[in-house]
Amino acid sequence: VQLQASGGGLVQAGGSLRLSCAASGSRFSAYVMAWYRQAPGKQRELVALISSGSSANYADSVKGRFTISRDNAKNTVYLQMNSLKPEDTAVYYCNAQRVGMAFWGQGTLVTVSS
Repeated sequence: VQLQASGGGLVQAGGSLRLSCAASGSRFSAYVMAWYRQAPGKQRELVALISSGSSANYADSVKGRFTISRDNAKNTVYLQMNSLKPEDTAVYYCNAQRVGMAFWGQGTLVTVSS
């Protein structure tokens, strides 16, 4: 599967952005989809994950502010980010996992100014 992330950009603190990740290939609905992020000088970390049954989990740092969702008809996963903070600045990566395989998108940069 190939993943194409989009929607990043520059936003002021308190603002919102919605990231999208379009997947090619078949059986998108069977994949666990996730968003990770990597800030400068830091390790990549899990932000949010959504199962094939649309059960979602979030990092503590984004709970209540970010929402992950998926549209299986469009082979797309979204990350709605509200109340953004400067510490949310990072490259955000889309990830797909299934039966021991993992696939990554190219990343989209989110910059939150204070």
